[in-house]
Amino acid sequence: MPPRANWKGFLRLSLVTCPVALYPATSDSEKISFNQIHRSTGNRIKYLKVDAETGEEVAPDDIMKGYKVDSDSYIEVTKDELDAIALESTRTIDIDQFVPKSEIDELYLVRPYFIVPDGKVGHDAYAVIRETIRSLDKVALARVVLTNREHVIALEARDNGLLGMLLRYPYEVRDAAEYFDDIQDVKITKDMLDLAKHIVEQKSGHFQPEGFEDHYEAALTELINQKRNGTPLAAKARPKGDNVVDLMEALRRSIAGDGKAGKLADAKAPAVSVAKLSGAVAASGKPVKAKKPRKAAAGQKEMLLPISGSRAKEARVEAGKPPPRPVSKARKAG
Repeated sequence: MPPRANWKGFLRLSLVTCPVALYPATSDSEKISFNQIHRSTGNRIKYLKVDAETGEEVAPDDIMKGYKVDSDSYIEVTKDELDAIALESTRTIDIDQFVPKSEIDELYLVRPYFIVPDGKVGHDAYAVIRETIRSLDKVALARVVLTNREHVIALEARDNGLLGMLLRYPYEVRDAAEYFDDIQDVKITKDMLDLAKHIVEQKSGHFQPEGFEDHYEAALTELINQKRNGTPLAAKARPKGDNVVDLMEALRRSIAGDGKAGKLADAKAPAVSVAKLSGAVAASGKPVKAKKPRKAAAGQKEMLLPISGSRAKEARVEAGKPPPRPVSKARKAG
């Protein structure tokens, strides 16, 4: 079942308009998530909205919005007042400008959305807008209201549709100079740079996201499966960073080892001659072939092992653990 649209309205380029829907282009639903459980009863924890002073639960109809002006004073804003200032972009994505994609700083990128025609009408107008954007090799800047706030969105042609990327406002982007100005200006020798470049060439390849592995997600899956089967859990040693004293020696050992930058080889590994290395790199003129990425791991639902209640109980008994305490349904508060 496809996800629900986050927004429905109209896409407009001057007088050309078509109905569209926005769908999130990414999802975290496949990641393992946890519930909070009361240790004593085994019941799930439930969050309630309570009055900060009296501690009593407050009904949704009795809750309104307020802007804090000092320690104990608020300006109340009603839903009708918010509706009264509703912007046109609440229902319309109005294209304002076309700009080169290369001019958009990555710091301004927030979240991608797929923009598709909504219904059976308007496909012609949608195609005109899409192909206009594609032919100019630019992105279209527009405005859209999501979660009651107006956002700038950059539209670009992608396959047979449109990709919309939410952008940050300038006040949301921090000044890099505040963080980078104190970095020391260090002189790098040519020998160090040659060695470092060779390490990069050894690890060069192409962008293949299907080869990405979420190691933490895999570790969570292994942990859950071990607990399901009552398997004893063995503590794993935490990785320790090496204290690099001689940067040049660290670069040499990186190459003399298994080619993985940052992982130092044994201290007895032979050093690599910088002269020979420079000549070899110049002679080859191309990087070492990258290793073929491993096949992406299956989704969490496929990795988690099903285990029946009786098998789980038997496994825990064999491991010397008591059977799990039955979890009762959460009682309603109050």
